[in-house]
Amino acid sequence: MNADAFTSADPVAWCPGCGNFGILNAMKKALTGLGRLPKDIVLVSGIGQAAKLPHYVHCNCFNGLHGRALPAATGIKIANTNLTVIVTTGDGDCYGEGGNHLIHAIRRNIDITVVVHDNQIYGLTKGQASPTTEKGQITKTQRNGVITEPLHPMEMAIALGCGFVARGFSKELDHLSWLISEGVRHRGFSLIDALQPCVTFNKHNTYEWYSERVYKLGEQVPYDPSIKAAAYEKASEWENKIPIGIIYRKEAPSYDQMTGLDKMPPLVEHDVERTRIDEILDDFK
Repeated sequence: MNADAFTSADPVAWCPGCGNFGILNAMKKALTGLGRLPKDIVLVSGIGQAAKLPHYVHCNCFNGLHGRALPAATGIKIANTNLTVIVTTGDGDCYGEGGNHLIHAIRRNIDITVVVHDNQIYGLTKGQASPTTEKGQITKTQRNGVITEPLHPMEMAIALGCGFVARGFSKELDHLSWLISEGVRHRGFSLIDALQPCVTFNKHNTYEWYSERVYKLGEQVPYDPSIKAAAYEKASEWENKIPIGIIYRKEAPSYDQMTGLDKMPPLVEHDVERTRIDEILDDFK
């Protein structure tokens, strides 16, 4: 299996230089390394520039409503636990419109991997502030600067008990690919915040801006992601130094293990012809 097996013929509609290209290449490299066939993978998305990624990868794809990728991904994983389910979403789609779904997907510990293309702006709708836009930043609709505190997704995920919390940078392709692979291998809910420069609408958080600040946990500094207090401290770093890597990792029973779904054949393998539908309908009379 090589990266060509996951290459779609669909034309790419992103701006030249968009950070999404790095995430796309990292995704294909990760899927190649995991050794899974395209038929065994489902990429799920909502609405936005990040949500276009599943069209550029040759595998199963489900596009949901804005902010509603996680419920669809949850249903897919419950219906067929044999599938590798990955959500590709944006900071607006996941942390804004889909924020409530994110909270409860973490709580349930659904065995899916969520890769958030975090460009700190609404790119599809032409440059409004997103939940992660920095305070004071001027945007198309916040002409006097953003007045609210940005959401801190890594800190929030750790506080909610997420078992795999990581941050990557789209320019660091090999590192991001490794994070996606580790997220998929983790049994339970995995959240990967991928820093993704928007070259058109965010002139503040550029490739250069990130490159001057990011450093790799475990490579450039010693780090143990199993210590929650240390993880929370790293998750809160931002101004002058931004850590990338696995920030927090812990093992806990996933939803399919807690419910016993892991011991049952997936719904697709059930003998539906032997199901007595008349008995089921009687319950509704």
